[in-house]
Amino acid sequence: MAVHGKTVMITGASRGIGEAAAEAFAEAGANVVLLARSKDEIDKIASRIGDKALSVACDVSSFDAVQSAVWTAREAFGAVDFLINNAGVVEPVSHLATSDPDAWGTVIDINLKGVYYGMRAVLPEMIERGSGTILTVSSGAAHGPVEAWSHYCTSKAGAAMLTRCVDKEAREAGVRAMGLSPGTVATQMQREIKESGINPVSQLDWSVHIPPDWPAKALLWMCGSEADEFIGEEISLRDEDIRRRVGLIS
Repeated sequence: MAVHGKTVMITGASRGIGEAAAEAFAEAGANVVLLARSKDEIDKIASRIGDKALSVACDVSSFDAVQSAVWTAREAFGAVDFLINNAGVVEPVSHLATSDPDAWGTVIDINLKGVYYGMRAVLPEMIERGSGTILTVSSGAAHGPVEAWSHYCTSKAGAAMLTRCVDKEAREAGVRAMGLSPGTVATQMQREIKESGINPVSQLDWSVHIPPDWPAKALLWMCGSEADEFIGEEISLRDEDIRRRVGLIS
């Protein structure tokens, strides 16, 4: 009910959590704006969802592109009520001493600057109207080092701090900001991690990863008032109580 008739913008919506979230929010009655670099992929998803979906080619590492996407969404459906910062990459997995500086920086551009750009693009209007929700897909890597993931850990730690900054500055204006740490999810990213063969995460059996629709359902739940106690914080989907409250387990 919290999202029915509202507009949600989802970055990294061409696959995995982003795709599952687009479907979950549309099913709940929301207008969904799918952002990704691969226009063909989000076109297919938007076509499958129907009139409530809009696909917008967008590279989140460009503020101009993100701002333009917000304007496009506004023209189609009105103001963006919910932003889900989901776009993220982990490649190339590499030890710090042998990492490529440009490639390392690209991960920061997408995973950290992309989150900031999304927040920056929607916050002024959210603050002006006194409502809005910003959810950012985080990771356990935001809170501890992982071998060969210096770029990913650093970007996710920064994104987690951005959530706290939004809460510090905009909660009184009616903006809700939270993070979701989903754990390991059966997505293309996990395939890339497994192929690297580096660190314990790459050694996990595929059966231990949760399906993408679990974090999608959690994000939908976080948009409702039942999650208000977690505003300004990060929710972990590894927590059985959270899984139970979301309705993933009994």
